[in-house]
Amino acid sequence: MKTNEIPARLEAMRQFMTEKNLDAFIIPSTDAHLSEYPPKYWESRKWISGFTGSAGTAVVTKEKAGVWTDSRYFIQAAEELKDTGFDLFKMGQPETPDMTDWIIEQVGSGGTVGIDGLVYASSDAKSLKSKLDSKNINLNTEFDPFSVIRTDRPEIPQNHIFTLPVEVAGESVKSKIERINAELKKLEADGIIIVTLDAVAWTFNMRGNDVEYNPVAVAYAYVSENETVLFVDPDKISEEIAEEYKEQGIIISDYNNVFEYVANLPADSKVCVTGNKINWKLLQTIPESCKIVDVPSPVDLMKSIKNETELEGFRNAMIKDGVALVKFYMWLEKAIPTGEVTEVMIEEKLLEYRSQQENFVGESFGTIAGYAGNGAIVHYHATPENCLTIKPKGLLLIDSGGQYKDGTTDITRTVAAGKLTKQMKADYTNVLKGHIALATAIFPEGTRGSQLDVLARKALWNNCLTYWHGTGHGIGHFLNVHEGPQNIRLEENPTLLKPGMVTSNEPGVYRANQYGIRIENLIVTQEYRKTEEFGTFYNFETITLCPIDTRPISKKLLTKCEKKWLNKYHKMVYKKLKNHLSVEEKTWLKNKTKPI
Repeated sequence: MKTNEIPARLEAMRQFMTEKNLDAFIIPSTDAHLSEYPPKYWESRKWISGFTGSAGTAVVTKEKAGVWTDSRYFIQAAEELKDTGFDLFKMGQPETPDMTDWIIEQVGSGGTVGIDGLVYASSDAKSLKSKLDSKNINLNTEFDPFSVIRTDRPEIPQNHIFTLPVEVAGESVKSKIERINAELKKLEADGIIIVTLDAVAWTFNMRGNDVEYNPVAVAYAYVSENETVLFVDPDKISEEIAEEYKEQGIIISDYNNVFEYVANLPADSKVCVTGNKINWKLLQTIPESCKIVDVPSPVDLMKSIKNETELEGFRNAMIKDGVALVKFYMWLEKAIPTGEVTEVMIEEKLLEYRSQQENFVGESFGTIAGYAGNGAIVHYHATPENCLTIKPKGLLLIDSGGQYKDGTTDITRTVAAGKLTKQMKADYTNVLKGHIALATAIFPEGTRGSQLDVLARKALWNNCLTYWHGTGHGIGHFLNVHEGPQNIRLEENPTLLKPGMVTSNEPGVYRANQYGIRIENLIVTQEYRKTEEFGTFYNFETITLCPIDTRPISKKLLTKCEKKWLNKYHKMVYKKLKNHLSVEEKTWLKNKTKPI
């Protein structure tokens, strides 16, 4: 995006605000389904500000404009917002004002703040409204300025959907709906409005390609004992799929009919919603006579616990991904000394090798290939204009993933491009120690991710080092690479870790302008042992299959147990991949997985 287009867009926005008597307008990153990655139709914050990161909120007032984003994007945002008329507000920094407080100060008593209620989470809108009310400021939720000022706005995607057979999903739609209704009974609710695209996709064993990286389709759903309705553009559904759904008792209604349907829910219905997973406009459509049951989504919890078929799919996807990665890292090792490898080329090569694998659908997110100082930018994305050439020295961080029809992968490896410093080796080894500590954790039933997070950080903390991102996020089954409700991070999250949950294990350390280190595998919570006196204990199965570079390890910093884990992991990687490799590849892998 050319920076010089932004001031004109800002001007158009202010013109719109003047016409509608708005003193400020807030533009979040989300869409009507509160997605992390919205379809291009809803990429309004990116369009208005020029900031392309996946998380951030823009605010425009009559005189000023700003973007609030977190530490993952400070460097990128500063660069992209230059000369746009937007100021960068670094969230979590002591000098940064709270966004709502800043807006209140700009607008003043009697003013009006605008949001598009369709793309604003109802929980956020409620808290915003309450703060503004207390300062005698109005909140107007009616307008979508981008339907007026963005003349080249793309359409909502019209791509065809496809369904997963039970042999891949492991459960029929009918069975899932029965389970959802059983959960609603426990909550004493009559029905549930499903808004987020991955939850709709999971419920209906439906996949699409309306969003980059996430195989989802734009749709809503309502599930109840009485009826189940899927709100989706009928043109996206083939006759065969329509028939398949009809047989399972599913009604198909036009995408936009959801508002009318919800507005006409029977009086006194108890409707289950999740405050941060439903847009404000849809929530406001629920009749006043209905009782709202606002709870964490029971669908999200079901989706996070993978069945045996899904777990088998993940393991198959890991073999294909592992084969692609062996080919890629072999190529990389030979290519770096030629001086021709750039960060962009790494992304292209990874896609090339993954594309050769059976059932590969696409990348699960944009590859992060950061050499030297770029590795310290947590969500770095190389472009032909800014990318570095890899030199035969220092560290190279590569975070990438694939979508396969039977599973989703996400893996980070940090590799030695050549000569390393003592500090690099110590940092790398302490990150590895944290990775192993989490991978080998044994914990009682009822444990939350936040209770395990310190294990991944302890070796770093001992050296007064840390990282600011979470240690682990949930992964969807041929779905979103980031999914909840579980995670492993410092912040409290009441979700318990349960058998069948697939989560990432990705500690790291980042030295600004020098290098970044992260080591990431996917882990599955599983039952470890039942005890008579102390109940059931869980541990993790590591399912990612790719060697961890041993060249940057400072062996004296590893304990015997840590070396044993690494050797055992490498033995598994070799055993599971060897039959899928050529003689040359097998020899290379044998060398990379030899015991330390």
